[in-house]
Amino acid sequence: MPIRMNRALSHAALATTVLSSVAGQAAAQSARSASAPPPTLPAAVATRPAKAAPDMQAVLDALASLGGKPIETLTPAQAREHPSAADAAKVVMKQKGMPTSPDASVKTQDRSYGDNAKQFARIYKPASATAGAPLPVVVYYHGGGWVIADVKTYDAAPRAMAAALGAIVVSVEYRHAPEFKFPAQHEDAAAAYRWTLAHAASWGGDPSRIALAGESAGGNLAVATAIYARDNHLPAPAYVVSVYPIANASKTLPSRMDAANAKPLDAAMLPWFGYYYQASEADAQDPRLNLVAADLHGLPPTTIINAQIDPLRSDGETLAAAMRAVGDRVEQRTYPGVTHEFFGMAKVVGAAQQANDLAVLRLRTAFASSPARH
Repeated sequence: MPIRMNRALSHAALATTVLSSVAGQAAAQSARSASAPPPTLPAAVATRPAKAAPDMQAVLDALASLGGKPIETLTPAQAREHPSAADAAKVVMKQKGMPTSPDASVKTQDRSYGDNAKQFARIYKPASATAGAPLPVVVYYHGGGWVIADVKTYDAAPRAMAAALGAIVVSVEYRHAPEFKFPAQHEDAAAAYRWTLAHAASWGGDPSRIALAGESAGGNLAVATAIYARDNHLPAPAYVVSVYPIANASKTLPSRMDAANAKPLDAAMLPWFGYYYQASEADAQDPRLNLVAADLHGLPPTTIINAQIDPLRSDGETLAAAMRAVGDRVEQRTYPGVTHEFFGMAKVVGAAQQANDLAVLRLRTAFASSPARH
């Protein structure tokens, strides 16, 4: 359960605290440059996050040992060189004597879907796949607040998904802010979905059995792309897995406060991302970002996965409620004792393995109910 806020925190401090939401903005947005200086830091918040599970804490300790600086004090160029949660998970793997090299049972190839160097996808495919029946396909979108990280950073989840499902996973790279501000990332996500539908068969995939998945900013893209497919009369994905998505522009969500000082994502980082990826303050209310205000009717069955110790926890919870309100089939699970980015740590965090198993089970069931092409 979320921790109770320190009773000594004044109402005035609370008003300052909520400025750390996704919608919280500096006076102006950044220049379209990766070297643009960061915005003014929000006021500190006197709340303590819930206690992490021991295996999750081991990763957080490893991350602290890597000596990174607070993201909100860096430029995007600096932040892109910053140690990641994935790096920390590898430190723990090494400590446990586990191999950190990629699983060789899954092979990859990179293919371009657009003209920009960032418009490409890393295609994961089981090495044991034969030329027989085509494989189901998952289009996966990575996180990083649309500013940092890439398909390499987020290798663990799509690679594990391909192996567990016996599926092709298309991990989409997209143009980053601030060089390319919103809605460039959503446009790329939609373009990559169209491209996958057109080309999956050439990789041994079955475009009639396709699903969407993503983490954080990518969790948002997975749902937004399902909406795009519906509105543009494209073949609908069979299922959506959205992991700790950005989904709600409200400044007063519970998790913005009770997880304000969580790691690796804290509340001060949220306006930092918004400062760089939004072209204007009004973008925060765009239904592609503020998904709870979107037309959500008629979307595919969806699983939303959240972490307890995460400023974005309430985003997933409120998105699930909004989807249920319009009759969508949706389940939402908040895993206790874990933080943002836990989903890619299945080898060292027990709850991450549970969440991965849930995602794989839901996707496998959805693909089984869709007849395969031969």
